Amino acid sequence: MKLKQTAWTVVLLAGPAGWALFHSPTIRAASADDDLQAGVQSVARAYSLIEQNFADPVSSEKAIYQGAIPGMLETLDPHSSFLSPDEWRDMQRRQSAQYFGVGMGLTVDAGQVVVDQPFPGSPALAAGLQRGDVIVSVDGHDTHDLEYGEVANRLRGPRGTPVTVTVRREGYPQPLSYTVNRAAIQTSVVDAFWIQPGVAYLGITTFESQNVSAEVEASLSKLGESNINSLVLDLRGNPGGLVVEAVAVAGRYLRNGQTVVSHRGRAEAEQVFRAKPQANGQRYPMVVLVDRHSASASEIVAGALQDHDRAWLIGETTFGKGLVQGQFQISEGAALLLTIAHYYTPSGRLIQRDYQHRSFFEYYTGRHDGNNLADVKATDSGRKVYGGGGISPDEAYDTPVATLLERRLASSPAFFRFGSLYFSGRKPQLPEGWNPDDSAIERFRVYLHQQGFPFTDAEYTADRKWVSDELRKELYFRAFGKDAADRAGIQADAEVSHAIDSMPKAVALYQQAQRVLARRVAPRR
Repeated sequence: MKLKQTAWTVVLLAGPAGWALFHSPTIRAASADDDLQAGVQSVARAYSLIEQNFADPVSSEKAIYQGAIPGMLETLDPHSSFLSPDEWRDMQRRQSAQYFGVGMGLTVDAGQVVVDQPFPGSPALAAGLQRGDVIVSVDGHDTHDLEYGEVANRLRGPRGTPVTVTVRREGYPQPLSYTVNRAAIQTSVVDAFWIQPGVAYLGITTFESQNVSAEVEASLSKLGESNINSLVLDLRGNPGGLVVEAVAVAGRYLRNGQTVVSHRGRAEAEQVFRAKPQANGQRYPMVVLVDRHSASASEIVAGALQDHDRAWLIGETTFGKGLVQGQFQISEGAALLLTIAHYYTPSGRLIQRDYQHRSFFEYYTGRHDGNNLADVKATDSGRKVYGGGGISPDEAYDTPVATLLERRLASSPAFFRFGSLYFSGRKPQLPEGWNPDDSAIERFRVYLHQQGFPFTDAEYTADRKWVSDELRKELYFRAFGKDAADRAGIQADAEVSHAIDSMPKAVALYQQAQRVLARRVAPRR
């Protein structure tokens, strides 16, 4: 198979889950030297021997798409990868943030495809589908032996076409059927609300959608950005996404022409991405929350705001994903995502952490050792920052270590299943501001015992506050939707409260940066 020659290459930044995409000049073709020709011939000979002599018939697609190509890429770095045609189409759908379907998220519980949430304003929600519904069939096709992706594909379809979804619901002896008319579904990854008078919260869960910056503008406009005195920007758990969206979000808080990020590589000339003029760019102080799962595009935003002393960063050192992937089309709609360059923050520090002296498993699952002390740079005001290991916060925040019971419950579907049982046979409804009372907390304890869940009553008593918070989140989700549940959780988040208390540090940092800038641009006498 040959790589298709294209007039341009799509460049991506892949985090643990997510991509960053923008157009870049064509990447130069591989040289046809003797070593390359010899290597290609060796692969061809090996495949020929396998095809002719293996005991069973050999699938060329399996041998090439699942074997040879992924095998080559796995020898390079953790992020170069191969996308099958289905995977490539799915990635494009996620990036567009729009598709035609019924509008609900799915999950898998005990091998069954279950409704995780009907999206706000979706046909699924209007029809009456609920979180926890087990999908029995779609248009009469039994889902028992279908994979998650197959069920999702059956729910999608042309705008305006009907689909019948049959579900099994706790408290109902017979399956329930709903006919839903498919529509354009727009997913949202941004939320903004007042967490205190004058203090706004802006959460961005991913940069994967090409609508992120537009959502930020719309959300802050609806909130009333002119009334914001300070902002908490939450990038915790954000795995990355489109670089152009990261540049747009970071750029709205920077001055025109300031560098947001740059990249360069062996075959890629340096490219610099700068902030553009922003009519709505605000100068209020900001605190940015990051953690070890903040990666790729979210690290670009955090690194740019930190290097320009535009925000005070709190949390954990970020993941450290700063490799640029070029997308090369292969026949039949598949693609190679090949690392071609590295990303650097405005001060010039490398975002990518070391992956050459550990296994890929350790790279993804282990805690890294921190920054490279030899890669020291300075922010606009002269503060030292380090590269080669993600973005280190200005202020560390140690999340309390979860207890054994908390870890067990968090990795189980116990709260999810209890939510279905709690509202069994009735519409999920709760009064505004509801919190679990003693009866609800005791009912959950009895439920865990009935399910044979391993714990002691002493553990339950010690973790009662945490259990209560998690119960409230799950039952709020059922009664008011995910956004309301998330907001309730944020209001009770100790790290967010700490961010608000740390806002004076952001004010002082911004004022210091402004003084330094004023001295630099002041005319000499």
